[in-house]
Amino acid sequence: MAAEPWHILIVDDEADVHEATEMALRHLSVEGKQLRLSHAHSAQEAYAILASQPDVAVVLLDVVMESDDAGLRLVRRIRDELGNDEVRIVLHTGQPGYAPEIETIRAYDINDYKTKSALTRTRLFTTLAVAIRSYRQIHHLKMTRQGLDLVVSASGDCSNMCALQRYAEWVISQLSAILGIAPDGLVCAAANRSSEPTRIIGAIGRYRELIRRPLDDLPDAGLRALMQQCLDRHEHVFASGACFHFGVGETDGIAAFVNISRPPGRVDHHLLRAFCANVAVGFENILLQQRLYAFAYRDSLLGLPNRNGFLQIIAERVNGRGSRLALIDLDDFAEINSVLDYHFGDLVLRAVADRLEDTFGPPAFLARLGSDTFAVLGPSVTLTEDSIEQAFSMPFAVQNEMIRLSATASLIDLSDGSQAGAEVLKDASIALKQAKVLNRGRATCFSASLSAAARERIHMLTDLRAAFSAEHLYLAYQPQVDLISGRALGAEALLRWETEDGRSIPPDQFIPLAEQSGLMIPIGEWVLRTACRQLKRLIDLGHPGFRMAINVSHTQFREPGFVPMLERTLEHCQVNVQLIELELTESVAIGHLDATRAKIAEIRRMGISVALDDFGTGYSSLSILKQLEIDRLKIDRGFIKEIDEHGDHSGIAGLVIALGRQLNLITLAEGVESEEQRRHLIQLGCQEGQGFLFARPMPAGQLETWLAGQNR
Repeated sequence: MAAEPWHILIVDDEADVHEATEMALRHLSVEGKQLRLSHAHSAQEAYAILASQPDVAVVLLDVVMESDDAGLRLVRRIRDELGNDEVRIVLHTGQPGYAPEIETIRAYDINDYKTKSALTRTRLFTTLAVAIRSYRQIHHLKMTRQGLDLVVSASGDCSNMCALQRYAEWVISQLSAILGIAPDGLVCAAANRSSEPTRIIGAIGRYRELIRRPLDDLPDAGLRALMQQCLDRHEHVFASGACFHFGVGETDGIAAFVNISRPPGRVDHHLLRAFCANVAVGFENILLQQRLYAFAYRDSLLGLPNRNGFLQIIAERVNGRGSRLALIDLDDFAEINSVLDYHFGDLVLRAVADRLEDTFGPPAFLARLGSDTFAVLGPSVTLTEDSIEQAFSMPFAVQNEMIRLSATASLIDLSDGSQAGAEVLKDASIALKQAKVLNRGRATCFSASLSAAARERIHMLTDLRAAFSAEHLYLAYQPQVDLISGRALGAEALLRWETEDGRSIPPDQFIPLAEQSGLMIPIGEWVLRTACRQLKRLIDLGHPGFRMAINVSHTQFREPGFVPMLERTLEHCQVNVQLIELELTESVAIGHLDATRAKIAEIRRMGISVALDDFGTGYSSLSILKQLEIDRLKIDRGFIKEIDEHGDHSGIAGLVIALGRQLNLITLAEGVESEEQRRHLIQLGCQEGQGFLFARPMPAGQLETWLAGQNR
């Protein structure tokens, strides 16, 4: 392929100057390239040509044309308005008095300034040759700068094949600049160390459509052979063009083909050797970043996108219309790993991924978000509850074994693109958790009410943290009395939350949040400390023997440091430990009976009594009750409500009281609201009670006043 000629623009308002210049330059070449002449007869016409044809290398420009300084004004416009710093400008004039030579060269960015009479054929060629060489150097510098910009851009986005492609194309453009040819008809290919074929990773010009395709798809058999020879020999090959080899550790080599008509010169060889050495390092960096990207965005076991990669897919692909996202969680997958082994579990995951890909496939996208959780993003017409359940209706073949699996799935329609990917996944996760509880083994569509409730819980948890930090939580105390005499025996410390605008948040709403988030640990310690201090104050006010019942959540009780924290608090508050009673729920013993029994025994050895709260509403059994060695049974208010003037309808309250009597436990009834309930409880043998019949929960100051009235 012949090299592109140097583009020369002749600007003069005299026709004979154009003819003379064209005759003088006829059949001449510079640096092995012919000259292509363009003509303009005014500064304005020249400006239009330069604006539309940026490949002009040299302008032979007359100074005096439509005005005395038309040429000088054009120089300014070329540099300032067009921003063209590459084109070289040679001024010539027949009237040197209008623009003195020294001042003109000093003031304007030009290469030379000659009078027309001095421009003989020899001097014109010499001047033009110097200007062309200057243009070539400046042009090469600009291409290098642009190439470096491409490298910087590629280094910021080396996370996919496109970055490698851009870097490969930069390599081609730089080779073109070094060899002084146009960046066209070039190709760059890499040989993988795996069994995959050698692929084209970057191209400019007529080979661009072959990017990412195998090298064997090249239509030019000679070029295929040349590149394969370069890759096989691991060296540069110069024949019918130039093929450069780059030794890159991640591959068997990378080859770049440049279609040149002549072998590189000695100087070019030195430049190319240094260039290729640096380019190889660049390729290795690009491939390294691709591996890092794979670690961050791909699942290493299945090669699918992981959670990060799937979030990118959602952000790039979701247009909202007709799209649906599904989360699919395998049921009891942990049992497969524990009963069989992890290797078999990996094969099961591979089989599930293959089934999902076969079922949905393109245009749907499949990802693995967790150990046994998959995600599918695809058209809502095909991604349905039935299609997901159908995918798991048949057994899976794993190592010649037929394994039946079930899965719980949640689906969410993407009505528009307003939600971020993380928000969409969060909504789907909410639906999946709900489905795991209520619809296990089935696919369930997402409900907006689930998301609203979850967001409300998050807001409440945030507000609860702020309220605790700002000391907006407080304790209310509900007296516990002797049912027969009505004498106050103690009080239960109850945690309360009142917002800044005066709203009271029910404990059954915020306490579960505190337990799930871990906030109950510091809150529980604060409750214990505050209740002990109030007990100390009541004793000092003349209420000896007054008992303080303090609730302890199961998360707080199971903390390894709970007992040492309890000892420190009691020692700090200086209260009689025999006046402290800890109220535990039945849930503390579930799955942890031995540890719970040992911890209760340790607490009772300190002199602290233990009550079992809400007895009969959970998982209690007689054997558990006997093993825990508690002091008091609290009958849940739900059973007390069954008692009216006709007696105990359900009989459960009577059974609990009888059980307590049999085990020598004190029984305390919660929620006593009527005299009929009190009388019937006394008949059944219940000793103590608390409820609205006696007193409502009250702040510390009101409790002190109430007790003072009781004493009077």
